[in-house]
Parts: sequence; C-alpha cells; structure tokens
Amino acid sequence: MRYLIDGHNLIAQLRDISLSDPDDEIRLVERLKRFCARQRCRCTVVFDHGLPGGTARDLSNSQVEVVFAHSGTSADQVIIARLRKLPDRKGLTVVSGDQSIVAAAQQLKIAVISSADFARRMKQQAFSPQADDKPPDRPLTRDELSEWERLFGGEK
Repeated sequence: MRYLIDGHNLIAQLRDISLSDPDDEIRLVERLKRFCARQRCRCTVVFDHGLPGGTARDLSNSQVEVVFAHSGTSADQVIIARLRKLPDRKGLTVVSGDQSIVAAAQQLKIAVISSADFARRMKQQAFSPQADDKPPDRPLTRDELSEWERLFGGEK
C-alpha cells in the first residue's frame, strides 16, 4: 500500500498537532514514520511553502518521502502533477479533503480517503496492539512471589 498525502490538510484533522505550531510538519512526519513502520506501507507527504522545495532528504526515510512545494506552487499542484505523471497507480491511495485533489484522483481512478478518515486510522493504529509489541505485564503468581522473596529477601 502506498499513500500520497496532503500534509497540511491532514494536520488540520489531528487534535494533537496544530497548523500554528512551527514544528507541525516534523511532528506529522514522525507520526507517519511510526504509522508506516507498523502498517508496513510507504507514503509521500507533500507540504506547502518549502524552501528551496523538493524532497527533504533530512526528513525522509525509506518508508516516508517528505516533499515541499517550491515557491510559487502549492502542495495541491504538486500532488495533482504527481498523480498525472505516475506510471503505476496500482495500490496508491490519495489522502486529502481538498476537492481539486479528490477530483483529479477520481478522474484517474485512484483511491481516495479523506484526511479525517486517515487521521482516525492513524489514531486507531497507534492504540492497537501489534504482534511484535511487548506483551502486557501481568501480576506475579504466589509461587513466583515466594521465589523472588526467597532469592532477594522479602519484607519481614
């Protein structure tokens, strides 16, 4: 699964990240990295107003590509241009609530999910247990407690 994400549109749907936060993009990228690692997927997230624009190699990794729109363009324009140039659209889902992006994706028969729905998926995934997660702690049995007290000297 691959996602092409309208970054600021998604941030607007997240309760714990504000568009007024100067680190909003970095905070979203970190969340996307965790999401993609757990879901075993890849994404490209596009933001407005990057200087100098293009791929931010210092923020990107093998699962999350971070792209900033060049001066004079918008994330919407970058996303739509990428959609039109993609040779392989199979397995791609666009994440945006912007009508021009949604319309372009639908015209090209590319799956779309709203930013609000994707934000809910991210939240659910963050709180769902995964097979590789540490199992929850459990209380010691009486025998285990007795053994620990014997080994380390229990309360007297």
